[in-house]
Amino acid sequence: MNTAYPYILESQKSSYLVQFVDFEEAFTEGATEEEAAFNAAEVLSLVIEQRLADGQLIPLPSPAENRPVAYPQARVQIALLLRKTREEQGRTLAEMARALQTSWPSAQRLEQATANPTLKQLERAAAALGKRLLITLD
Repeated sequence: MNTAYPYILESQKSSYLVQFVDFEEAFTEGATEEEAAFNAAEVLSLVIEQRLADGQLIPLPSPAENRPVAYPQARVQIALLLRKTREEQGRTLAEMARALQTSWPSAQRLEQATANPTLKQLERAAAALGKRLLITLD
């Protein structure tokens, strides 16, 4: 599943304005394009983290169409990927907890961006969803 969210980068007189295509509340700026890109990843992470905490809808990324993209922080990506995969499969948190042989709160924590799961926990969660855990550096 892709977690690269496109944004519109608009040059202002003394800064660069960032507005995300998929999140109207996610915008930031930077003095340079590089600073704007760094800030974009930060604000994207915060918006997705809050939506996860509030149980709100998180859209899949729109096609980039030659726009720059930002990735949320790894801890946010993990929570997002686990939640989206579980929801796509039509599984509840209770079903996930049973598959992991753990409690409902423990399964729920895996889908929170504030969690700090171990690699073993992530591998078990991926297996419970019929997936493999893959880690890449970009």
